[in-house]
Amino acid sequence: MDIKWFKTFIICAKFENFRRASEELFLTQPAVTKHIKRLEEHLNSQLFNRIGKNVNLTQAGYKFLPYAMEFIETYERGMEHFESWKQGYHRKLAIAAAPQIASSFLPSLLRVFMDENSDMEVSIDVIKSYEIGDAISSGRADIGLSKVKPLQANVEVEAFEEERVILVGSTRHTGAMAESEALTSYRLITHNHPDYWDSLLNEIKRHYPMIRTMEVNQIEGTKKLIENGLGVSYLPYSMVEDEITSNQLLEIQPEKVSTPTSATYILTRVDTYEVNRFMQFLKGT
Repeated sequence: MDIKWFKTFIICAKFENFRRASEELFLTQPAVTKHIKRLEEHLNSQLFNRIGKNVNLTQAGYKFLPYAMEFIETYERGMEHFESWKQGYHRKLAIAAAPQIASSFLPSLLRVFMDENSDMEVSIDVIKSYEIGDAISSGRADIGLSKVKPLQANVEVEAFEEERVILVGSTRHTGAMAESEALTSYRLITHNHPDYWDSLLNEIKRHYPMIRTMEVNQIEGTKKLIENGLGVSYLPYSMVEDEITSNQLLEIQPEKVSTPTSATYILTRVDTYEVNRFMQFLKGT
């Protein structure tokens, strides 16, 4: 019995087309046909009906499919755990993090945490804040670091920290820049953060009704645009602290607009040793 036969069968069942399966598996079509034939011989059952170039699962194929999928899942999970053990890991923590967090304070935190927990394998999945609740709810991640509260009822949420949001401009502008100048002379780059923009934009338009806006859905892209003098934006301080310190970006002091705060939320579902260790670490930093 060859593990490749199971994988080939699952992909063939997915497409019910040997040619598409061969493309997905990077195999020749005769190789795919051979895998299925050998598996059918081993099981002494026909798994596919073949009508010309078309194939579809037989009753035996439908019956065997969930077993094959479970077998592959168990095999891959076992190999993953075994590989972790070989590398000296005895525990695993899967973190889902918003891009804003993954590109700011998370790397420095993880460096210290992983030094203190060298037997724990840590994986990071960088996804949108709106998707993190589902990742925790479904068990794809153990802990989530998000900029928005989740919608899922079975997910526990706790505010980790709040930070100020500041108006940022380009250092190409010589000297200090006033808020009124920034918001009337430059485009306002919006919607690069998932939480505060709708209410903030209403506040800004109340004071500066002729404001010109440009939507950019990513903070790193926003910073590059600001650096090149293409606009200004309101960003969490931690996202631009390094650039302000190195004089790549300019902090603009508020005048009329009340700046919001940005919260980071910790999302969990199952209370495990690994989750508790990371939670304790976060609260102790």
